[in-house]
Amino acid sequence: MAGDSCGNNPGRPGNSGAGDTLRASRGQCGPSLVEPPHDRILVLDFGSQTAQLIARRVRELNVFCQLVRHDLSAERIRELAPKGLILSGGPASVYSENAPRPDPRIFELGIPILGICYGMQVTCHMTGGGVRPGETREFGHAELRRIGADAPLFAGLPQRFRVWMSHGDQVDRLPEGWRPLAETETCPFAAAADPGRRIYGIQFHPEVTHTQHGREILANFVRTICGAEPSWRIESLIEREVAAIRERVGRARVICGLSGGVDSSVTAALLYRAIGSQLSCIFVDNGLLRKNEGEEVRRAFSGHFKTDLHVVDARQRFLDALAGVSDPQEKRKIIGRVFIEVFREEARSIPDARFLAQGTLYPDVIESGANPDGPAATIKFHHNVGGLPTELGFELIEPLRDLFKDEVRQMGLALGLPEDLVWRHPFPGPGLAVRCLGPVTEERLQTLREADAIVVDELKKAGWYRKVQQAFAVLLPVQSVGVMGDSRTYEDTVVIRAVETDDFMTADWSRLPYDLLQRMSTRIINTVRGVNRVVYDISSKPPSTIEWE
Repeated sequence: MAGDSCGNNPGRPGNSGAGDTLRASRGQCGPSLVEPPHDRILVLDFGSQTAQLIARRVRELNVFCQLVRHDLSAERIRELAPKGLILSGGPASVYSENAPRPDPRIFELGIPILGICYGMQVTCHMTGGGVRPGETREFGHAELRRIGADAPLFAGLPQRFRVWMSHGDQVDRLPEGWRPLAETETCPFAAAADPGRRIYGIQFHPEVTHTQHGREILANFVRTICGAEPSWRIESLIEREVAAIRERVGRARVICGLSGGVDSSVTAALLYRAIGSQLSCIFVDNGLLRKNEGEEVRRAFSGHFKTDLHVVDARQRFLDALAGVSDPQEKRKIIGRVFIEVFREEARSIPDARFLAQGTLYPDVIESGANPDGPAATIKFHHNVGGLPTELGFELIEPLRDLFKDEVRQMGLALGLPEDLVWRHPFPGPGLAVRCLGPVTEERLQTLREADAIVVDELKKAGWYRKVQQAFAVLLPVQSVGVMGDSRTYEDTVVIRAVETDDFMTADWSRLPYDLLQRMSTRIINTVRGVNRVVYDISSKPPSTIEWE
């Protein structure tokens, strides 16, 4: 039986760093791992789907946090000099043949350790305790009851509160020097500690919102037990990144590809603050954008920031390449290929360009397995601009690679980007082509573009745009019978999709008010020619995906 059923997503940790020295050796611009300008916590990942969430929760306490591979050596950890270690959950059992284990020497480093779920089990197992399959598995809420003397991990918390459990195995014998801190009805050691060595273990998940007082527990560990200073601030990060970019770039020119999304926009805004007129931005209008998106990008970066903006009108080129193609994977391949061709041609027209900037985020680094301190497994290839740096001979700059999406939004606002741009919902790289099911034509794209704009407009008017994490329209290659006035119609169907999610790994459909859905439907049918039916997608991820293709 697995120790922690939070799931196995092996492409988690990678990491980027946090120091003032440059990544010149790897051709990246951003902080270094070796000399952190602030305190840090390391999360050793054992395959939990919530490992990345732990790092986010620690960062929300204004303490820098990185995910690293579970077997990172004690020497490397000592070099990174963290204030504390968190061992994540994972799907394995400590007794299975290939169970992941940390370097046993980490328990002798004198660094505070918090084991969560499997992290607790493997800690107890490796320090002399016992772990067994639970007589009753715990999945979901459980009532935690504190026992024994007060512990700093639970300082300020009530004697009883609800926590989120997800485990089969559990600790049944504590190592020497440990004492129990809390229990549930079926788990006698729901929390325990070796206070002399500042090693703690909890069987539940404080990082998920289902656990009451989870934030306080992490704060007690990170700030009180580890003594980490809350110095992780977006404003100070901007200052360090600006200085690092200036030092590395010198007087050379940097190219940044704009997509209209928040990641590339914040990258460009940061570069502009650092090097001003040395920045050239390329925006490829592929004809697959949302309504007015091209104009918004032009206005933001040629007006507000006054950058050297190259707008490439490649709409017809993309449409011609997509003509007659309905298969979603084939669409993606075509769009990627044509984009690289167009971008390459325009980049070569910019003289003295030495660097290419990309809006790579920390989750991209984690999932791509791009860092030696992260796991070897690769979930996906880097999605930003593909292989352009290698093909064109550019050096790569990735100033956002230490950040999560919410931190990027904070940086965008601090840099002066318009709120509408910073809070824009995610948009797929292939654009509307993957929301236009079936063949892609200019007429069908225009229908979808207008319907999508209505969905967004009504969400904003009703105050729901920031309540959902992603919302859009989908055009189906399905016609149905309708009646408009005295005439029979046979026209297209539009789907409205709106989801709520913390991390986009899972998502639930949003319970939009009926009157809001009615306004969307009425406007779409009345004003978008060729549509006579609107439906609402009430499927969750999993088993469905957020996008339709």
